Amino acid sequence: MTLSNQRIAILAGGGALPNAVAQSATRMGNFVHIIGIEGEADSSIEEHSHCWIKWGELGRLLKNIEAEKCSELIIIGSVTRPDLSEVRFDFGALKHLPTILGLTIGGDNTVLSGVVKLFESNGLNVRGAHELAPDLVAPVGCLGRHQPDEMALKDIERAGKLLDALAPLDAGQGVVVTHEHVIAIEAVEGTDAMLTRAAGLQQWGRSKKNTKAGVLVKKPKLGQDMRIDMPAIGPKTIQGAIAAGLSGVAISAGNVLLADRDEMIRRADDAGLFIVGIEMS
Repeated sequence: MTLSNQRIAILAGGGALPNAVAQSATRMGNFVHIIGIEGEADSSIEEHSHCWIKWGELGRLLKNIEAEKCSELIIIGSVTRPDLSEVRFDFGALKHLPTILGLTIGGDNTVLSGVVKLFESNGLNVRGAHELAPDLVAPVGCLGRHQPDEMALKDIERAGKLLDALAPLDAGQGVVVTHEHVIAIEAVEGTDAMLTRAAGLQQWGRSKKNTKAGVLVKKPKLGQDMRIDMPAIGPKTIQGAIAAGLSGVAISAGNVLLADRDEMIRRADDAGLFIVGIEMS
């Protein structure tokens, strides 16, 4: 399902995706209003109708969405969990304080499910970025000039099985596997930090020094709410994979967003790295 001729609010965290989603949504004939979180969202959101809020200004957020007559909400972009002791809640947030405090408990899926319910209880339809920007979703097949070899395909298969096994624990959207050795599993630090960690561990999986080896695999957790936590990769991901000495990146086709696709492919091609979309269960 894609959306057109709607009034859509985007709650924007960091990275290039909020602006990319807004551009795609606008091309589809939607009105877009972006609410940027100060200290998180990029200034590029100012290309569109927008405002800025601080952590804790839930009341201001909801009033702004109402004033713009938006009934649909997209939540997109990276965020760091704030220290609640430093957050100043406005009156609108105080009304929901028990719910907000409850969001600090549990794994990512539990927290994000609570966020969706909070906004839905205020009359908003929470939508996935893929409904607004289908052109940003990873397709099947290789995105650049390079392709995975037989060893890389074995690593991709092993990584996929590992991520499926971890799903009941609400852990990880990404893993690095090199010659069927599990090098790193994504935890709360995120993909970029995991790749930095993997760079120091790659000697455990390589058969030869100074050769590209290993694959980053990204896919959603089983049962993950794709409206609010769809995995994404971008140029920074590719740069991290290059620095870690990997041979490529594999993503779940139809289930991962691509930020700044052309630049991402250019960097991968220049470094001899493959990017491939694979149908994964």
